[in-house]
Amino acid sequence: MAIDELRNRADDPEEEEEEAPEEEEEEDEEELVDPMDGIKEACGTSNACAPGAEKLSACNDRVSGRSKTEETCDEELIDYLHCVDHCLAQSNSLFSKLK
Repeated sequence: MAIDELRNRADDPEEEEEEAPEEEEEEDEEELVDPMDGIKEACGTSNACAPGAEKLSACNDRVSGRSKTEETCDEELIDYLHCVDHCLAQSNSLFSKLK
């Protein structure tokens, strides 16, 4: 096969038309939604995790209100995420959504 033949194949407009329907199919696919995101949000706003969320919010407000501080909200964040993870582990609704 000569170089000219390869060049002609690469510039072939018929090949470009064949690729276009594949692109349209990809656009038609709907965006998948992770069911865990909704459950995680519900756990974060639950009564069990509300105190941790309030402490984290208060810490964030306190830290962002200061110009020079070494304080971080790591401990509050870890406690809050631990509560959310514990709630997720107790939730059976996530496994019911699996196929």
